[in-house]
Amino acid sequence: MVRLDFGDVLLRRMQEKDIDAVKALIKEGCEGTENRLILYLLTRPLALLMLAILSSILRCVLHSFILALVVPVFIFIIYFKLTIPRSVGILGSSRPYWDYVGSSYHADTEPDLPNPHAGRAKLEKTRRRKKPKEKEKDKMNEREQVDEDELKERAKVAGEVWVADSDGEIMGCVARDGWSRDGVCRICRLMVQSWYRREGLGRLLVQGLESRTKQSGIQRVYAHVPFPSKVGEAFFRRLGYRLQGETAGTTGEEEEEDDYEEPEKGWLGFPLTKVFVKDL
Repeated sequence: MVRLDFGDVLLRRMQEKDIDAVKALIKEGCEGTENRLILYLLTRPLALLMLAILSSILRCVLHSFILALVVPVFIFIIYFKLTIPRSVGILGSSRPYWDYVGSSYHADTEPDLPNPHAGRAKLEKTRRRKKPKEKEKDKMNEREQVDEDELKERAKVAGEVWVADSDGEIMGCVARDGWSRDGVCRICRLMVQSWYRREGLGRLLVQGLESRTKQSGIQRVYAHVPFPSKVGEAFFRRLGYRLQGETAGTTGEEEEEDDYEEPEKGWLGFPLTKVFVKDL
């Protein structure tokens, strides 16, 4: 774990040059999330019953107690590995795949997210963009002329990815899902490098995105947390989120039907995420 100076952290939109770093960060988070989901699904009563039935059948065929136990579990794990990304998406997003190129379209023109730890002079310094070389500039202009219309359409539904940048190093990211309903925002793909966890960087990313979301007139934010993630649940509760269905603070009113966010579901309808909500 590395001590961070939040004054040096720049919260900006992901650019095309950051795509590889963000993909590696997301891959790291997906591997742990998938494994926890598979373990959760395999320990459900219905899944255990199906494994027991299949093992009994295989024991008569294979005449091996060990193989009869191992083969069904192995088959289920392979099945879940192939289907979970398609059914639940990745790290709370509504889609299994993300259009990184569309998300980075004209990202360099977006103002940065507010960082309360950074002084005004330091922010102005970090906002300076390096001027591209002539050859790189020509390539960018050529790509924009060819794909401009296509990228505009992709950017409308691709969502936004924001990164925490310190001296060119991508330390974490958070995204706003492009498929969010009108008037609400869905936060997803919150990920921090293992070296910088438990330092408050995730909180800084989420609060910065909430501030930007509130400025755009949106009053409600949703976050889908993988079902077995106790750390994720505690994290969002500390930021003022509540589990969907709980009473909304002091009003005591139940969740309105129009505001209900459907949790992601997987094999046999098992819920794979818990939905947390916050009113801004």
